[in-house]
Amino acid sequence: MPGITREEVAHLARLARLELKPEELEHFAGQLDDIIGAVARVSEVADQDVPPTSHPLPLTNVMRVDEVRPSLTPEQALSGAPAQEQQRFKVPQILGED
Repeated sequence: MPGITREEVAHLARLARLELKPEELEHFAGQLDDIIGAVARVSEVADQDVPPTSHPLPLTNVMRVDEVRPSLTPEQALSGAPAQEQQRFKVPQILGED
């Protein structure tokens, strides 16, 4: 597989609106070539019987069960509010809409 050229790196930098110095073009060309090689090696190893995954280990939900517990009444929650309306906090209008 041919390597990534400085011109290709410069083109990608222009597309990404990045300004790169000449020595950076050479450096990134080598790095991009290594990355593309690593992806190619992974593609060779992946077999048809291996399903694609987003994570190497199974994930489980660690959240607790949702259960009703005693909490503040609306009156208690709004007791310190400077303004309230219909059991809600009343705040100044900011978008000019009703």
